[in-house]
Amino acid sequence: MSTDAIEITDVETWSGKDRGDENFPVGSALIRRALRPHVHAYYAFARNADDIADSPTLAPEDKIDRLDLMEAVLLGRRDGGSPSALRLRESLAATGVTPVHATELLIAFRQDATQRRYATIDDLYGYCRYSAAPVGRYVLDLHGESHATWPSSDALCISLQVLNHLQDCAADLANLDRCYLPQTLLDEAGASIEDLRGSAETPGLRRVFAALLDRVGQLNQAAAELPRATQDRRLKVETAAILGLARRLARRLAAGDPIATRVKLTKADFMRSTLLALRYLA
Repeated sequence: MSTDAIEITDVETWSGKDRGDENFPVGSALIRRALRPHVHAYYAFARNADDIADSPTLAPEDKIDRLDLMEAVLLGRRDGGSPSALRLRESLAATGVTPVHATELLIAFRQDATQRRYATIDDLYGYCRYSAAPVGRYVLDLHGESHATWPSSDALCISLQVLNHLQDCAADLANLDRCYLPQTLLDEAGASIEDLRGSAETPGLRRVFAALLDRVGQLNQAAAELPRATQDRRLKVETAAILGLARRLARRLAAGDPIATRVKLTKADFMRSTLLALRYLA
């Protein structure tokens, strides 16, 4: 359907989630004050697009139509229907940052509208390339950082995405009939998607979680270069803090059962990670 045919005044369906619900700081006080509103505009766009893709009531074709309209507003092909896209369009015009880091997110959200299973780890990483990596690239471009920082940023963002998939694996299946755990890993571990509907993890699921957490460890190791390579001192601290949170969440998931309860970070984790990251100000 053409976006011109959509007559909805506002296609966005905000879930109520905001920056405080994320596993990592979004445009925190560590970021330069002048840049924070732009980070918040990018987040609002991503949040609203994600909420469309995750809507339990919208049909897949309706989700895609709405995401297409958001892109049309972002790229200036129309002005109405998506306040967050219009706000981000204005932000990008003011900062000179390319819209590709937002349009790439929409690739992943369109995929979420139609794809519910992932066969291999490469398939999962391919999804994360569009659902997670553009976020870090946007922040780096906003700060004028070298594209040489992208590989380590991609590693960190993909790590955070996989950790989120592990956190929410039971809820994703129950609420959206969606499973990001690669089928090949499930088969190798003697587990099944239906195990996610239980009250506690099975030995097979624990083997799957361990395999993915091993991947997360490798990603976090690659991401360790990011704070060192970043030139902006405040962004050094932000990225180091986020890396610290990724490592803490990985340890919690290694020790906890995400089927029995939602394993998550605490305020103390945020505080400790930030304090440890302050060494990059030296």
